[in-house]
Amino acid sequence: MTSTTRVVVIGGGMAAARLAGQLSAAGAAGAAGAAVDLTVIGEEPYGPYNRVLLAEVLAGRYGPEVTALPEPSAARWSRGVRAVRLDRAERLVLCDDGSSVPYDTLVLATGSNPVLPPLRGLFPAGGDREPPRGVHPFRTLSDCRALAEEARPGTRAVVVGGGLLGVSAARALAGRGVHTLLAHQGERLLERRLDPRASALLRDHLEDLGVEVHTECRVRGLEVRTDGTGRRAVSAVALADGHRLETEIAVVACGVRPRVGLARAAGLEVREGIVVDDGLRTSDPRIHAVGDCAEHGGVVYGLAGAAQDQADALARVLLGDAAAYTGTRALTRLTLAPPTGGPGRTLDLAVFGETVPRPEDDVVHLADATRGTYRKVVVRGDRLVGGILLGDLGAVGTLARTWEGDEPLPSAPLLHLIANDGGL
Repeated sequence: MTSTTRVVVIGGGMAAARLAGQLSAAGAAGAAGAAVDLTVIGEEPYGPYNRVLLAEVLAGRYGPEVTALPEPSAARWSRGVRAVRLDRAERLVLCDDGSSVPYDTLVLATGSNPVLPPLRGLFPAGGDREPPRGVHPFRTLSDCRALAEEARPGTRAVVVGGGLLGVSAARALAGRGVHTLLAHQGERLLERRLDPRASALLRDHLEDLGVEVHTECRVRGLEVRTDGTGRRAVSAVALADGHRLETEIAVVACGVRPRVGLARAAGLEVREGIVVDDGLRTSDPRIHAVGDCAEHGGVVYGLAGAAQDQADALARVLLGDAAAYTGTRALTRLTLAPPTGGPGRTLDLAVFGETVPRPEDDVVHLADATRGTYRKVVVRGDRLVGGILLGDLGAVGTLARTWEGDEPLPSAPLLHLIANDGGL
């Protein structure tokens, strides 16, 4: 960029905030080619926030204000505005408030939507897309606020889904004194990330916190009633085996799906996500994509760390740096803490890389039933290729940094790598 360039970002989440911050900082520093006229269009009524902390807000450990991310003053922020169409020929973003925003470079940071399975009773016949009162996804700050309003001590809640979102939501609700049941269709919790031993320990920990966990439990639908205001409200969750779970809250945590509607309607290449190259460019070189909506090298990461890496890389690209995005070595972290001031221990979980070994790999396990810890690393040659660390770890530390940097392992025996708390 050798002159002022109009950059428009659609999406006001973590990726957008990171990109805006990087571009604004470069402009403030007077970097060559950094003259950017930046506009951010965000559908949510809030400024950017850290969604990783939403479970802590729902649990009551933090207030919503703690999640706020810096909002660079050099950018124009349009809150509560939804982009509805892209005019690639005229290079315009058309919005639901009737405005149209011109761009030289457009960035799609539209994120992802929660997956709402076809449960009976979720949406009534006749096209009404409003779920019954008490039924919530768990993805946004608005979802978190709505759940917190209903999650009173003694209330009954059923969480559908035993992935990261479901486990986080169940722990948070239990921390508020809600009678919480977690229903998961799979054989074990977090089956895509954890092996059976680690998953069993995670289940034990949730049950210690008061969560009733049911696996291999398929939800068929929702039972609803009409409340005093005439609105539909959830009264029970119906299971495929005929059982019913009476409840006042149902949290649907069945994963997320990239938001690609704008891109697909505009004729951009879309597979699972919006396809981008190493410069985060879509099939239209004037349009880029980052974050949960982007698919790079056949991968949709859906993780905050990858979104930040992509935003950083795109900022360099837009500022004229030849450096490209080559992918993210994504590490999943989850912390399950007991209620503030309550009994119980904190459980830290870190999962990275390839946790299912090849025949030629070396694998080291270390379990301590007394402390409730489990550690597994997979080593290929002189490289750490994956690991599961579960327990009171404090910080993942040396192992994660070694893996993220793809560094040769030290010459110490493999068992020392996971037995030494100082390295973790």
